[in-house]
This record gives sequence, structure tokens and C-alpha cells, in this order.
Amino acid sequence: MSTKQFYKMHGIGNDYIYFDCFDWEPSDPAALSRKLSDRHFSVGGDGVILVCRSAVADGKMRMFNADGSEGKMCGNGVRCVGKFLYEVKGVKKPVITVETLSGVKTLKMEVENGKVVSVTVDMGKAVLEPSAIPALFPGEAAINVPAEACFRDFHITCVGMGNPHCVVFVPDPDKEDVAGVGSAFEHAFCFPEGVNTEFVQVLGRNVLKMRVWERGSGETLACGTGACAAAVAAVLCGYCEKGAEIEVRLRGGTLKVRYTDEAVYLTGPAEFAFRGEAEV
Repeated sequence: MSTKQFYKMHGIGNDYIYFDCFDWEPSDPAALSRKLSDRHFSVGGDGVILVCRSAVADGKMRMFNADGSEGKMCGNGVRCVGKFLYEVKGVKKPVITVETLSGVKTLKMEVENGKVVSVTVDMGKAVLEPSAIPALFPGEAAINVPAEACFRDFHITCVGMGNPHCVVFVPDPDKEDVAGVGSAFEHAFCFPEGVNTEFVQVLGRNVLKMRVWERGSGETLACGTGACAAAVAAVLCGYCEKGAEIEVRLRGGTLKVRYTDEAVYLTGPAEFAFRGEAEV
């Protein structure tokens, strides 16, 4: 067992424990994430993210949820990886690329006084075909379709943003049983790989309020891919405008999303909280 430095970072409260893995990687990152993510007996976080070398990009992101499962993509996490590469690894470029399990992401850095204050990520195209999300619904898209959870009837919209999402429009997210309903959808038969569930309220033409249940982590203060999925679903359901900047208000802060035919663009901050050492 050895001691390694870690960096605690977050994107509007969606917090992960980051390791510089350019020259080493933990032998069991899943176990490491389960151990370090505990908010009472360890560092605490929504998971662990390894920043690794890449043969096709400026760096590679491997993310592990609090339960040890490996995720394909995290919108808040990848913004923090961009800041990490810029400020820690010296990749002083206005545009940084990051390899993920859902492809190479392009990040535009907004820098003030040598520090990254905001990052815009090209998240790629939204996936609507249920079989590709995956979600077990017929047809070319699952938009506002009926579903049941916790003995309640809902209408959901399914969106793939590198990971699967189930968007539910509700009168007030703060009055929802996020843990109960979110967990029910996460383990539902119609989502064979699990799902993130977004509880979304339409506040205005291009303004949304959201709470999120993330597979493998539970409720988090923010979810970047979830904000993207919520914006896409809001456009598909007629609540927001395609191509416009959509404001998504989460418990940890606000993200901005723009949904176009070419891609979904996510903009938000990335911040260091502190750094320390952990046995790995």
C-alpha cells in the first residue's frame, strides 16, 4: 500500500476525488472509489476520477461511482478534468480534448488570470433511439411515454448522453420522492444498464429546475449529462427552444445547455475544493 496525492474537485457540487494517473493507476479503482467516497469515514464524494494519459487526446478520464461501478461519462467531471489538465498538468491550450468511454470530448476553456473559471463541453449528439440508450421501449424515440414507479404513473422521456437518462417533468422537484422513484427507475426492467432519473420543473420558456438521482451514486447536487438530457427532453416536449441557451438550475448551482442538431453543448464552472493524501 502506498500514499498518493488526490485533488477534491467539483462542478456545482457534483464532487469527485481526482488522481493524477499519468504514471500509475490503482490496481482496484472500484474498491478505491467505494472506500474514499464514504462521506463519514473517508474523504467523501460522488466517486473517484482517474486522469490518465491518452494516445488520442490531451488526457483520459476514467470515472468510478460511489458504489464502485465504472461510468462512461460525467459532464461535471469532464469539465474538472479539463481544469486539472490545464492547471495541474500544464496543458495550456484554449481547447482541450479528453478521452472518455463515450468518445473524445472537446472542451473550450474560459481562463482568467491563468485559472480556468468555466468550461464548455461538446457533449456530442443526443441519443434518442431506445435500443441505443439502452431503454426497452418500441419505436425510434421514447418521448413522453407512460411508465410506472412506486405505484405511481409517470410520463418519461429517454435520452442517451453517453449514459442513459429518464426525464420526468413534475410540478415541483422539491416535493418528489427522489430516492424512492429514482431507485425504482434505476433498477427497472426497462433500463437494462440502469438509468439516471431527472425530476424537472419548467420555470420559464428556457429555464428549468432539476433534481437528479444518479445510478451508482444516489441523489447528487448536480449532474452535467442529466442537465443536458433535461434540456433535450424539454425541447422534444415543447417546453424549450432548440438552439437556444437553456438555463438548468440544480441544487448545487446553474448550468447552461444548448441543444442543436449537431451536438449538445454544456457550460459551467469547475473548481478545486482541496487536496490531500490517501492510502491506495
